[in-house]
Amino acid sequence: MKMNWIAAVAALCLLPGAAFAQGGAKPTDAQIAHIAYTAGELDIEAGKQALTITKNKVVKEFAESMVRDHTAVNKQALDLVKKLGVKPEDNDTSKALTKAAAEKRASLAKLSGAAFDKAYVANEIAYHKTVNSALETTLIPSANNAELKSLLQTGLKLFQGHEQHAEHVASELK
Repeated sequence: MKMNWIAAVAALCLLPGAAFAQGGAKPTDAQIAHIAYTAGELDIEAGKQALTITKNKVVKEFAESMVRDHTAVNKQALDLVKKLGVKPEDNDTSKALTKAAAEKRASLAKLSGAAFDKAYVANEIAYHKTVNSALETTLIPSANNAELKSLLQTGLKLFQGHEQHAEHVASELK
């Protein structure tokens, strides 16, 4: 199940480039903003779920940092789209990400203790790898607005740090 979800998220994160390439177009800034915001919201929800389930201090601190950091970046994103007068546009990618994340949260909700901690952290590693890849290969190169591109680049640096943090936490759980 875990590998299927990881593959689904990877495919979904790469979907913008593949889907828009077929029509010869790239995702619009409004679509990019919605995909990036959705990815952040989903990680906030995952972090909040972890905070209600885990008893592990290291996992709890990691989850708190996910909630805090993604909330801050999403606030910056909302402030930017408001400033630019851009309305984030829901799209097939953001909808599919939301559906896959809900399924993952449901499967994690069935776990507890060390099993939950390991599954949550493994998911965070996979999720950040795929989102970081999508940022690097599709979202940042496709962004037209310089401020949006800059925010995505800043987010990428932060999220690469999250990936490393998750890998460190995973090593402590073994």
